Amino acid sequence: MTGHDNIVTSVTKAENKEISTEEAISIVDPQDLVDVLFSTADEIETEPLAIGIAASPGAATGKLCLSVDAVLETVDAGEEAIMFAMETGPEDEPGMRWSSGIATAHGGLASHAAIYSRGLGLPAVCGIAELTVTESSIDIGGITINEGSEISINGTTGEVHAGKIDISEAETPSELITLLDWCDQVRLNRIGVRANADTREEATESLEAGADGIGLCRTEHMFLGERLPVIRKFLTAETHDAQNDALQELITIQTQDFVNVLEPMDSKPVTIRLLDAPLHEFLEDSHEQNPMLGLRGVRLALVTENLYRAQTRALISAAQNRLEASGNPIIEIMVPLISIKAELERTLGWIREEIKDSPISIPLGTMIETPRAALIAGDLAPLVDFMSFGTNDLTQMTYGFSRDDVEASVIKKYIEMDILQESPFAQLDALGVGKLVQEAINSSRAINPEIKIGICGEHGGDPTSIRLLANSGVDYVSCSPPRIPIARLVCAQESLK
Repeated sequence: MTGHDNIVTSVTKAENKEISTEEAISIVDPQDLVDVLFSTADEIETEPLAIGIAASPGAATGKLCLSVDAVLETVDAGEEAIMFAMETGPEDEPGMRWSSGIATAHGGLASHAAIYSRGLGLPAVCGIAELTVTESSIDIGGITINEGSEISINGTTGEVHAGKIDISEAETPSELITLLDWCDQVRLNRIGVRANADTREEATESLEAGADGIGLCRTEHMFLGERLPVIRKFLTAETHDAQNDALQELITIQTQDFVNVLEPMDSKPVTIRLLDAPLHEFLEDSHEQNPMLGLRGVRLALVTENLYRAQTRALISAAQNRLEASGNPIIEIMVPLISIKAELERTLGWIREEIKDSPISIPLGTMIETPRAALIAGDLAPLVDFMSFGTNDLTQMTYGFSRDDVEASVIKKYIEMDILQESPFAQLDALGVGKLVQEAINSSRAINPEIKIGICGEHGGDPTSIRLLANSGVDYVSCSPPRIPIARLVCAQESLK
């Protein structure tokens, strides 16, 4: 039975009182939702050019594009664009947003290309070891394909094909809406499902997908594409006056950005993560040997005190704007990349000074992304109202795996050798990372029983990971908008146990 038929049959039986709604929820498999929510490639007789990492589900076919301009020109001509790159960064965002699919030579499930593609619901293949991208063509498996040629990708299998392939678009039955409504009733006040969303469009899509709110609004993503000069101006400021000028521009821009996210999510919680910008994603030459472990997150804020103050002021201004429009903004502020208690104490002190005259109450929290933060969670818990596990970084730092490098070069080989069964960036590691999460939750609640705990890494959309996290005691999971229906189903199934 297909996923489509299983959903329709289960709901119909429940409506006819042949089974209970709880049984209908339990019968449907999360893969059934994948089958009806994402496009699929029809059977292909030819061998793929290469197989990379299946980074975001779905299939796409279109013109090979090697730059943002090429994507925009192709789309303007009314054709589908497939963007290929060695790797992607913030400057590629305008092209990625208009592409039908994305493929990269480097990176894995937690790379920029993979995370951004999943947020947009685009098919993506990453870590294609055989791929070399030049200015006007690609070489893949010894075959040269010129820009503008037809090419296809399958983000569900990781395959890349020359030319066009036949694609079956997703057919979502109306019964899925009924099923997910039942799921929401079952998980009410048990396990929430929020979205990772940074723009008005993503917030609106998340709401339509049934999100209970936003669990991760990544403020650095508000400076992608044409906004890059703003954050670069701040990061490269050499004088106090230049830095303040940049911060004033940041406040103006971010105030409207925050309004754009808060408006569609009116009366629902929106967790704002303050700036966490690895310098290499925003500066052409950051001079850092290991930027993911360098001057980012709270560290950047502590050496430039006014950064988080400026973002907090923008948030308060946005809240006031929404109140004047008769809105009901619910805001939470989250500090990233904590590993030392004093980092959190100092930063929260600044934020509390800024929000003391806020027109609304604003809970404060921290991300748990470093192993040390997980180990000292009991010491951090009295300082905050909530914690949220950033499992992408927590996995990276616990394993010592670079999430941008090892997926193709190491993890893929480890799976072939049965050293690993799954990529730990796709499915949360129960024995190591999961143990850190569990111990952090236990120690936090022992000190602060009222603390709210969530997870905002991409594991929040993976069924196996959600089950592990639900059993660990999280209050909510947060994932990219296209995966929200899957999370709603799995959270309901866990609530029934």
